[in-house]
Amino acid sequence: MVSREHKRAGLHEKLQLLRSITNSHAMNNASIIVDASKYIQELKHKVERLNQDVAAAQTSNNRNPLPMQVTVETLEKGYLINVFSDKSCPGLLVSVLEAFQELGLNVLEARVSCTDSFRLQAVGGESECVDAQVVKQAVLQAIKNWSGSSEQQE
Repeated sequence: MVSREHKRAGLHEKLQLLRSITNSHAMNNASIIVDASKYIQELKHKVERLNQDVAAAQTSNNRNPLPMQVTVETLEKGYLINVFSDKSCPGLLVSVLEAFQELGLNVLEARVSCTDSFRLQAVGGESECVDAQVVKQAVLQAIKNWSGSSEQQE
């Protein structure tokens, strides 16, 4: 039979291990257990959020199976916008240009290829109160809107 003192030492060791795992600064046993319980709840919430993020990503991938690459770089006076897809995207150019127009972004120079793939490289002039991230979001929204309208036509 294990002595009572030996059981107590084992329990103390396990509580100290629990304390270190949960980054608890508590000194008494009850507080260590409370901190561990809070830590477990935080982990559960993180898992729920991650599951929601994964589900949202899968849903958006199912809605827009078209892989697009969009980059926007800030130039001295304006932006360099690149949009690329491995597939041809009839009508996408119009959607992107409409997004530029809504931002008040003047296209100074553009190269477009729409045959087997879609490639747009455009230099947009400065626009008031617009930064590169806003331009990128507008292009991504134009792609999303185009994707939704092209699915409805099919």
